[in-house]
Amino acid sequence: MRKSSILVLSAIAALGLSACSEQTQDAAEKTAESAGNDAEGAAAAVGNAAEEGAAAVGNAAEDAANAAGAAADRAAAATDELGDKAENERAQIEAEAHNESVSEAKRD
Repeated sequence: MRKSSILVLSAIAALGLSACSEQTQDAAEKTAESAGNDAEGAAAAVGNAAEEGAAAVGNAAEDAANAAGAAADRAAAATDELGDKAENERAQIEAEAHNESVSEAKRD
């Protein structure tokens, strides 16, 4: 009787351990799956942040190029204006020196 009791108790203990092992395995699978999902989400977030950063840098570069172009246009306009004033002054001086009209001096 004693041997049969030991065998029954051993069988019950073995079944209990196998049930615990299955639960542990299930929990480990869920944990691994959750970690994989977290890693995937983090990778997507990093990718999105990199894309947004690249777009911001591109926009800033475009804005800087536009501002530089506008400044160059203003400088060219100012240079043209100064050139026109200098030409008018030259023609006026020449007209006075040669006793002619400014328009005649400009044609010379």
